[in-house]
Amino acid sequence: MSDSMALKAKLGLDVFKPVREAHIKIRPGMEKDARLKPMARICPGGCYSEEEDEEVLLNIDGCLECGTCRLACGTEVLDWSYPEGETGVQFRFG
Repeated sequence: MSDSMALKAKLGLDVFKPVREAHIKIRPGMEKDARLKPMARICPGGCYSEEEDEEVLLNIDGCLECGTCRLACGTEVLDWSYPEGETGVQFRFG
C-alpha cells in the first residue's frame, strides 16, 4: 500500500460531528479574492471549490481543522475559528 493510500485509509476512520454554525466563513465580498483560489488545490479536506466565474465556494463538511486556509488566506479573507467543543473532526488513527 502506498503512503498516500495509507493516509486516505487513516483519514477515512475520522468522525465528523456536525456543527451548529460554520467555524470558517469567507468574508462578504471576498469570494473572488486571489488568495482563495489555491485553496481548491491545497486544502487537505477538499473544502474549497472554484466555480467557472472564479468565485470560490466553501463547504466545511470534512474540514480537518488544520488551519491551512487561515495561514494561506489570512484574516482579511476568512473568518476562522475552531468549532465549539464536542463538534468538528475527531481523529481516529486506528
